[in-house]
Amino acid sequence: MPKSKVRKKTAYTPPIDRRTPVKVRSAAGPSNLFYKIVMFGLMLLGLVWLVVNYIAGDKIGFMIDLGNWNFAIGFALMIGGLLMTMRWR
Repeated sequence: MPKSKVRKKTAYTPPIDRRTPVKVRSAAGPSNLFYKIVMFGLMLLGLVWLVVNYIAGDKIGFMIDLGNWNFAIGFALMIGGLLMTMRWR
């Protein structure tokens, strides 16, 4: 079977006059200590909320009233902390 011809393409380089300048962001320093405390605190508070709900949720008055909303509260606290990790430096 005959071999096909190989075409050589030159690499495309855009014209210099059409390039847009890219602004480089300066590197930000490390996160504030308060930010880290809140971030880890939210994750830990959400975990504690769910553990308390499983262990003693039927003995605590306001947790009985919340019912299945306890899961939403616990997971929302943990997700809030996890979302904060995206801006943690």
